[in-house]
Formats: sequence, C-alpha cells, structure tokens
Amino acid sequence: MGIIAALVIGAIAGWLAGLIVRGAGFGLIGNMVVGIIGALVASWLLPRLGVGLGGSAIRDILNATIGACIVLVIVSMIRRA
Repeated sequence: MGIIAALVIGAIAGWLAGLIVRGAGFGLIGNMVVGIIGALVASWLLPRLGVGLGGSAIRDILNATIGACIVLVIVSMIRRA
C-alpha cells in the first residue's frame, strides 16, 4: 500500500510542479518520476532549512511539489545549457 500511495503522491506532485514550472512537464510517467524524486529532495532539504509543514497527506503532497519544482528548474537549466 505504501508504494501505491507514493506513486499517487508523486503523480499529483509532478503534475502540480509541471503546472507551476511552465514548459517543464514530462507527461504522466515523467511527472510521476519527477514527483517521487522531488519528494526525496524535499525530505532531505526542507528539514535542513527548518521548514515544517505539519503532518498529513496534504503536507506530503506540498513537500513533494516543492521538491519537484526544484528538480524541474534544475532540469530545465541543464536542458538550456
């Protein structure tokens, strides 16, 4: 059940990040991957910055979306270079 929840949260976060960072979406599967990678980035980065968003599924989606936006910005900077 945890894997399914991670995929759903990753898909939602990747989709939201694709909307926030215009022109950087990768389709459904790509956005899921970006969302999951974003969740990993956010789970590492946000506690080090002292950011805590509470505890719920919405928090997980917000964390993953923030991380996915970071990943998308980095990927689009690499694409341009």
